[in-house]
Amino acid sequence: MFTIYIRSPSSIVSARSQELGFKDFTPPYLAPTTTGSVVLQGVNYASGASGILNHTGKLFGGRINLDAQTDNFENSRQDIISSIGAPAALTLLGKSIFFVAMGSNDFINNYLTPVISAAEQKLITPEVFVGTMISRFRLQLTRLYNLGARKIVVSSVGPIGCIPFERDANPAAGDNCVSLANQLAQLFNAELKSLITDLSTNLKESKFVYADSYSILEDILQNYISYGFENANSACCYLAGRFGGLIPCGPHSKICSDRSKHVFWDPYHPSEATNLLTARRLLDGDTNDITPMNIRQLARL
Repeated sequence: MFTIYIRSPSSIVSARSQELGFKDFTPPYLAPTTTGSVVLQGVNYASGASGILNHTGKLFGGRINLDAQTDNFENSRQDIISSIGAPAALTLLGKSIFFVAMGSNDFINNYLTPVISAAEQKLITPEVFVGTMISRFRLQLTRLYNLGARKIVVSSVGPIGCIPFERDANPAAGDNCVSLANQLAQLFNAELKSLITDLSTNLKESKFVYADSYSILEDILQNYISYGFENANSACCYLAGRFGGLIPCGPHSKICSDRSKHVFWDPYHPSEATNLLTARRLLDGDTNDITPMNIRQLARL
């Protein structure tokens, strides 16, 4: 089975691929070895700090936004057509699974960027900002469909107010998750779910699936002990901050003694253990986790 992954990097897709039986990680588009027959096995177009909006993550320099990631996919599509012919290429793409997880960075590295975004928040309401994201996302997902994608899994934004970075950036929240960040995620997710339903209805032969990563991670955070975790709010890889969220994980960071006991790996990302739990629920979960079908059911179509 061919899989395409589009977004900023995450271990969820790697865990999902392993659960589906892939022996190796999906190769990155920019790797020099991702050519020829390798492309026929799936490609990862991910880019750190990227977003739905083109200016998201601009502080980090050379990130590849979703529009540019889709440009890269279009290049791969042309390579596939040149390799096996248009009819076979379109059949392959129609049977492939596209996993798209975008939006978190548009909040974390854009609308909610400490200090820098203060003026933007005064001028642009959360509703307007989310509306802009959804409008752009509609065009981007429709473009994927027009390029041959039919099975498209779209992940919601997780409870970003609970990540160590947001906790340390907003000390007034105390031991709680940051409410504004989570409210923004919930607002976006509600609009996203409606968008997925609309696209599925209006794009012929499409199979759009809504992956509710927010509710899955929220459940893990609320019941972390029952899942085998010991820490649900601090980064395993840390250097500064009450929750280890002030400085990105790097060569000088400290590492917790057992990363499998932490819900979060670094200031921004869940740990591998958390991603495995999430991947399994997206793969085989019921409609409380992923709707209208799970990824295993989608793969069988």
